[in-house]
Amino acid sequence: MSEDRSWEGNWKTRLYERVRERGYDSLTAFAEARSTASLVALADELGRDDIAGVQVLSGLLYEAEQRKQVTRFVRDVLVRMLNQSLPNGWPAVLDDTSRFAVAKALGPWIAYTPDTHKERARQSRTSLLTNPPPAGWRPLSPDDELLRTFLPDDEA
Repeated sequence: MSEDRSWEGNWKTRLYERVRERGYDSLTAFAEARSTASLVALADELGRDDIAGVQVLSGLLYEAEQRKQVTRFVRDVLVRMLNQSLPNGWPAVLDDTSRFAVAKALGPWIAYTPDTHKERARQSRTSLLTNPPPAGWRPLSPDDELLRTFLPDDEA
C-alpha cells in the first residue's frame, strides 16, 4: 500500500497541473468529460497517491463559484453520488437494501452541498423520496431534465 501524500506541498497547484497535463483548461472541463465518475475516481485519475476526492470537490466548487454556477455544481455532485451508489439507476422499490443505497447517495450529497444551497438540496431530497423518479432513472449529467426540475439554475 502506498503512502497518501495528498496534503503535502501545494496541492492546488499540483491538482491544476495534472488537469492541464491531460489537456483541459479547468477542473470543471476535466470532470465534465467524466460526468458520472465519482469524486474519488476523478482524484485517482489525477494522482492516486497525491490527489484526494475532497480536493477535487473543493476545486470544482471554487470554479463553480467563480462562474456563478453553484446550482449546476450541486446537480453535478448529485449525479456523481447517484451513479456511485445506484449504478443500475433508481430502484423500482424502496425496500431496506435500496433505501440504504439511496441514503448512501443523498446523505453525502447534502453534506457536500454548500450552505447557500443546503435548504434547496434538502427539498430536492424530499421530492425524490416522496415522488420517486422512474425505476432505472440514472442521470448522466448535471443537465438532466429531471434534476433541473427541482434544482433549476438561478444564478445570474
